[in-house]
Amino acid sequence: NSGATSPRDEPGSFLRPELDLSKSATMAVAEFSTQSVVSEDEIEEENRPRGNNLKLWGNLTTMNLNNMIYTNIQQSPYFKSNLIELKTYHEVIDEIYYKVEHLEPWERGSRRIGSQTGMCGGVRGVGTGGIVSTAYCLLYKLFTLKLTRKQLKGLLEHPDSPYIRGLGFMYIRYCLPPEDLWIWYAPYLDDTQEIDVRAGGGCIMTIGAMLEQWLTKLDWFSTLFPRIPVPVQKKIEEKLRGRRTKQLSEGQHRSSNFGEPERPVGRVTRVDPESDSRLRKDRHGSRDRESDRRGHRHPRSRSRSHDRHRRRSRSPRQRESSFDRDLRRARARQEKMRR
Repeated sequence: NSGATSPRDEPGSFLRPELDLSKSATMAVAEFSTQSVVSEDEIEEENRPRGNNLKLWGNLTTMNLNNMIYTNIQQSPYFKSNLIELKTYHEVIDEIYYKVEHLEPWERGSRRIGSQTGMCGGVRGVGTGGIVSTAYCLLYKLFTLKLTRKQLKGLLEHPDSPYIRGLGFMYIRYCLPPEDLWIWYAPYLDDTQEIDVRAGGGCIMTIGAMLEQWLTKLDWFSTLFPRIPVPVQKKIEEKLRGRRTKQLSEGQHRSSNFGEPERPVGRVTRVDPESDSRLRKDRHGSRDRESDRRGHRHPRSRSRSHDRHRRRSRSPRQRESSFDRDLRRARARQEKMRR
């Protein structure tokens, strides 16, 4: 009907004109997108665990250790006799400072079968193990204390020994949820403090390189770290790639800003001819004095061996070779034996 009116034309209608509707929709979408766009750092900060108590993950008895390592720790005289007397957090730290010299699970030369790692090593029993290291005994001792967040941070920031820090990071790798690994490790990936992790020495790496290896690899000498779930592992690898890309771009930007280092420009000084001749004379005199100190003050006092070599004829016909001399002596000995 031509006389019909649309709801838009009716007075008091709740619908706005078409232009106003598009503007309001655009503003609403922009406001929603602004609120929804949050950086990953802010998300991680929101998801960061709060409180002083740490949430442990996995097996609360074995600390997610390899069965062979766990059994050897329980049977270790060092753990049963020495560490049982340590009751406080600070006593364990002092013990780490004095006793730990590497981060391997076994002491040097105590395990004969080095090829069996991880689960393959655990099925053979304790007999194929070795002497469990003091580092892993003390690591499990820390686990029995049920560290708080403040205590764990105290390990990571300890100034006295890199092995105290190393056991703190290893505690995180074994005990805490895999989702929290990046939150704990990321601030220390550029740490340049060096630590020798091999029993007997010979494997020095920085704290940052060690943590990056723990985030990307399961193998650790003759054992395995707990497996990280695939989605979490992909996120960690993506963050590591982004971190490397950022470092590379910053390095290129820094080199493009500064360019090549300027070469030092020498300062030219005019020298008077008279003073120049005096300098040359002084140099010659000092060189003569140096030669006198080296023993060339008396050229006639040469050794007798020098004179003997000088008197010796250099003609190959008159000189006897070492082969001929040895042959002559051998024949003389044979002749003497025959007689």
